[in-house]
Amino acid sequence: MELPLSPNSLKVRQLVLASSSPRRRELVSSLDLSLPVLILSTDTDERTPPEWAPSHIVEQLALRKAHAAISMLEGELASHSVIIGADTIVVVDGEVLGKPKDEADAADMLLKIQGRQHQVYSGVACIRTQDGLEQVAHRMTLVSMKPLELDRIKRYVATGEPMDKAGSYAIQGLGATLVNGIDGCYFNVVGLPLSLLSDMLSTFGIDVF
Repeated sequence: MELPLSPNSLKVRQLVLASSSPRRRELVSSLDLSLPVLILSTDTDERTPPEWAPSHIVEQLALRKAHAAISMLEGELASHSVIIGADTIVVVDGEVLGKPKDEADAADMLLKIQGRQHQVYSGVACIRTQDGLEQVAHRMTLVSMKPLELDRIKRYVATGEPMDKAGSYAIQGLGATLVNGIDGCYFNVVGLPLSLLSDMLSTFGIDVF
């Protein structure tokens, strides 16, 4: 009979952020956690079936990224880690907007969301490597964009800021000037809902303060 692991044996000694996003790195650093944080950029298949709901898309992609990072872990701390995966999408009229392929695609996305409200979904997954325990959840924030003339959209795209952002804008950057207001978590729009993440980490015995 296999005995259950004791709470002490499940002590987490390292956090792993499975993301190449500098914004998520900064947000995790802002939590000032006592654990070392390892950053791993994963290469995961982000294709999803068209029938998946936005909440399911971001949760499953967050899980994929976290699972991909597990196979990259090495060393003594590998079996005492909690992996964090995250994914963000923008949704308007039921259409999912990810990262733009090029400048024309970025301008098309901004034309779709200008002057109206859209939804931003972020999924977060946490996996404890020692026993495989998984937590996955999401948040949704409503964002209202200002009406934007095509010329202003082109000038914003020319800054380069939209090119690696879901929905082609960065609310934490110049894109903040395009936003009228939000209803929900600001950090969810940036790409990592800190309130949700802190609650999830707490279930693994990791408290922000």
